[in-house]
Amino acid sequence: MWNNEGTIFNVVVNHEEQYSVWPAERELPLGWTTVGKSGSKQECLDYIEEVWTDMRPLSLRQTMEGTTQKSEK
Repeated sequence: MWNNEGTIFNVVVNHEEQYSVWPAERELPLGWTTVGKSGSKQECLDYIEEVWTDMRPLSLRQTMEGTTQKSEK
């Protein structure tokens, strides 16, 4: 079903700023929100490749930035 060429997908993101695709007709899982991009699976994957440039979860990025800031003081 999800590999059907006619299936429309939404690009979704979770609280850790991790991206995925989700079929538009399905209810979103808890913790995920749409980012406003929809289309074919490939269009959504192309969008994610363009915007998700740092694969580290948000909490890890924040921890590393905090460590870097502390060591610079």
